[in-house]
Amino acid sequence: MSPTSDTAHGGRRLVIVESPAKAKTIKGYLGPGYVVEASVGHIRDLPNGAAEVPEKYTGEVRRLGVDVEHDFQPIYVVNADKKAQVKKLKDLLKDSDELFLATDEDREGEAIAWHLLEVLKPKVPVHRMVFHEITKDAIRSAVANPRELNQRMVDAQETRRILDRLYGYEVSPVLWKKVMPRLSAGRVQSVATRLVVERERERIAFRSAEYWDLTGTFGTGRAGDASDPSSLVARLATVDGKRVAQGRDFDSLGQLKSANTLHLDETNARALATALENTNFAVRSVESKPYRRSPYAPFRTTTLQQEASRKLGFGAKATMQVAQKLYENGFITYMRTDSTTLSDTAVAAARAQVTQLYGADYLPAQPRTYAGKVKNAQEAHEAIRPSGDRFRTPAETGLTGDQFKLYELIWKRTVASQMKDATGNSVTVKIAGTAADGRDVEFSASGKTITFHGFLKAYVEGADDPNAELDDRERRLPQVGEGDPLSAEEISVDGHATKPPARYTEASLVKELEEREIGRPSTYASIIGTILDRGYVFKKGTALVPSFLSFAVVNLLEKHFGRLVDYDFTARMEDDLDRIARGEAQAVPWLKRFYFGEGAGTGGAADAGNGDGDHLGGLKELVTDLGAIDAREVSSFPVGNDIVLRVGRYGPYIERGEKDSENHQRADVPEDLAPDELTVDLAEELLAKPSGDFELGTDPATGHQIIARDGRYGPYVTEVLPEGTPKTGKNAVKPRTASLFKSMSLDTVTLDDALKLMSLPRVVGKDAEGVEITAQNGRYGPYLKKGTDSRSLQSEDQLFTITLQEALEIYSQPKQRGRAAAKPPLKELGEDPVSGKPVVVKDGRFGPYVTDGETNATLRSGDSVEEITPERGYELLAEKRAKAPAKKTAKKAPAKKAPAKKAPAKKTAAKTTAAKKTAAKKTTAKKTVAKKTTASKAAAED
Repeated sequence: MSPTSDTAHGGRRLVIVESPAKAKTIKGYLGPGYVVEASVGHIRDLPNGAAEVPEKYTGEVRRLGVDVEHDFQPIYVVNADKKAQVKKLKDLLKDSDELFLATDEDREGEAIAWHLLEVLKPKVPVHRMVFHEITKDAIRSAVANPRELNQRMVDAQETRRILDRLYGYEVSPVLWKKVMPRLSAGRVQSVATRLVVERERERIAFRSAEYWDLTGTFGTGRAGDASDPSSLVARLATVDGKRVAQGRDFDSLGQLKSANTLHLDETNARALATALENTNFAVRSVESKPYRRSPYAPFRTTTLQQEASRKLGFGAKATMQVAQKLYENGFITYMRTDSTTLSDTAVAAARAQVTQLYGADYLPAQPRTYAGKVKNAQEAHEAIRPSGDRFRTPAETGLTGDQFKLYELIWKRTVASQMKDATGNSVTVKIAGTAADGRDVEFSASGKTITFHGFLKAYVEGADDPNAELDDRERRLPQVGEGDPLSAEEISVDGHATKPPARYTEASLVKELEEREIGRPSTYASIIGTILDRGYVFKKGTALVPSFLSFAVVNLLEKHFGRLVDYDFTARMEDDLDRIARGEAQAVPWLKRFYFGEGAGTGGAADAGNGDGDHLGGLKELVTDLGAIDAREVSSFPVGNDIVLRVGRYGPYIERGEKDSENHQRADVPEDLAPDELTVDLAEELLAKPSGDFELGTDPATGHQIIARDGRYGPYVTEVLPEGTPKTGKNAVKPRTASLFKSMSLDTVTLDDALKLMSLPRVVGKDAEGVEITAQNGRYGPYLKKGTDSRSLQSEDQLFTITLQEALEIYSQPKQRGRAAAKPPLKELGEDPVSGKPVVVKDGRFGPYVTDGETNATLRSGDSVEEITPERGYELLAEKRAKAPAKKTAKKAPAKKAPAKKAPAKKTAAKTTAAKKTAAKKTTAKKTVAKKTTASKAAAED
């Protein structure tokens, strides 16, 4: 069967894909006999709450959405927002002669296809249509070569889904009871959070060590040029044969790891430099080795996320959103893949472009192949590459913005993967001399020259360490030989201090999770998104910083659910799930053992094929007995000087002494404070700040006491109502309250200030028509209000000083409809790698934001104007761009069709109304396209 216009005579074929964007692209490649429609992600799933569970289910089944007593049977429901789409699919199926299920060829795509079968119950022939790229040839080939649904892949995905539901729904309530409401736990998200917390613990425990060394600039005495410099810079390597200690020689407590190294302090380093002032130096040895560097493998999901972070400043989520659009519009192959394999077609296309763009000298004799590094990779997929049998260059695509940049990255990496090695020489020169006190010193310098750039002409990989030297960086040394004399032009003394381990970035966390074999690479973007959204982690620049809340959560999980957040245990669990996917283990016995514990069921662990007999335990028992969990203990962390940090229901705080005791002190801690920054000195400073209620006096008009206090949203003043005043019900009385002006502070505000603040809004007077004008303080600052007409004031003080005449003068001026004069930028960040335009930080109505003049992105919690880095600014803009478009197109298209149905005469009025409603429903369904398609992937592993 081939998709030509002749297919119309052979019947009507319904093709179901996941997203409308993909449906639109595929429709263009198929003939008129095909109807292509989207499921818009999953059409059914486990229920989100008890309200969605059918009435016949009760008890635990209703709570979990899984019948754990009957072979873990899942309860699937069609989501309310998918019912209209399901009806549409059923109606289309009634008029079809064949059904093609064309969802993605991964576990989740296979599961979506299975759910479609279960819900639609087709009575026509069904085919599973699979492809890795959306091109004309690939789609036509997929139609002509369908396969059967892979039930093993479905079972593997459903086991994952059930496991994650049991984990999340059983462990999360423990966090609600013992830490804070509305928290969540997940099989991979909890382990990812633990990694970030452990890194912060290392930073807190870290003690810096100071060390010194010498750097010499040595001249050859001859004129130099580009190929033969006249001097070289070398670092002191040994003194009397003993290696001089560098940063790597110290442990996290600032102690030398080995006694065989020489630790120079400032005094000794300066004394040695003085002793070397008149020393004659000579080349002790020159060691030259051939240098060779092979191309990097083509992109898979995680390496694409890492490189897009390093080179483009994209977060993992933004990368996947842009890649999804490129895939759905036919520019790249499927972007969720563990494979580095290229098809023969792709290899031929890449090699052709190497010859065309760089010449035959850059093409290896044989095509390159790359071994997969990912355990249990789904090798049915290719690596991420440009689609088609001829790669379009970036300029040929017509793409712009983020999509252009990411396509260019993928294209360059793919072409480079089929190019020759880079070759050259690496040289190490050692320079010797004898100090005035007789000590033998040796300086060392390393260089690298590239004689043939090979693949580096097309692509150079980035690095997580900003100080790392990239592969194409040359360091040329003078052409010297053993025994050649050198003169010391300068010897400098340099002090250094060891640094704590760097915090994870999105890129380095993805790399760490993959190296530990935790979770699936295709879900890492959603996992990082989850821990950011839950408030477990926030960003400072590009660094992932754990919140104090995450410390409490991880503390509880480590102490009472140790195995669930154990790295090896989680990796072995992933192995088990992959074995189920391969048919080497059975899902139900495995789930029984995980949930109910050892010996659950009749088959036992051996029959389930789970191997090492004790790495799974009973989750149900763990979450049932919570008596041993001391909520206060898991949320308390000593700071020093008897100060303890506690994570409360309303945020972190520190205290010293017992509550209600005479010496008790307490102070709130800023939620965006990095845990390693909470030192004893800072804690003492916070405790020393004025806290509690400041009694200002009594209101002479009411006799009520007036106090000032610091609240969650800043300092404010309020009145204390007499005892017995009703606080609820229709007779409830609310105390007068007012926020302090920006110019006021708790320790200086007076009773008069408070009474004036609580008198607002103030009646300024009435205009000529008797309309009252009031002065008020609002969310966006002070303003005047006359009826529905409001005008901004210049300062808060004007609220009390502005006269009626001044107010009338303001209202006599035309209202400013446009924007006020632009404020100068707060900070300049440099040129955006995507738009090429300068990025600045500005102060806006909703707080500071970054902008390149086209896209605006508000700074997040944890970002500050002072500390934001250019990379973080670019990342925020990239995420905003990735979110923005698509929705507008989806909104407008169906709406225009509705009026066409108004043409018939009065008889059809009812039909017209119905048609409008249907169009509206379709529009609503389409609105959720981008969100739901992404969500379907994100739901795979929490």
